[in-house]
Amino acid sequence: MQPLTSKRYYTPQFTPLAAISVRRLAWSLGLSMPATVDIMVKLMPHVVNPSKVCLSCKDKSKCASCAFGSLSTDNQQTAATLEAVM
Repeated sequence: MQPLTSKRYYTPQFTPLAAISVRRLAWSLGLSMPATVDIMVKLMPHVVNPSKVCLSCKDKSKCASCAFGSLSTDNQQTAATLEAVM
């Protein structure tokens, strides 16, 4: 049994296409698959209009922790890091 203080996150199963693609992207970046998915999530506000995502959000209590809440310095650093790797 897990301690009451541990956080639990929903971990969806990848489709075969997503698993194959993320694995190959991770190999090319020299990163683990979870680290690669983390980078992909952090880069999404640069691809998708954050205001559109925020308007459809159903949980406004997590805005400070959400990649779409604001384009933070962390997101900009992630983009710079990815550009350097590529």
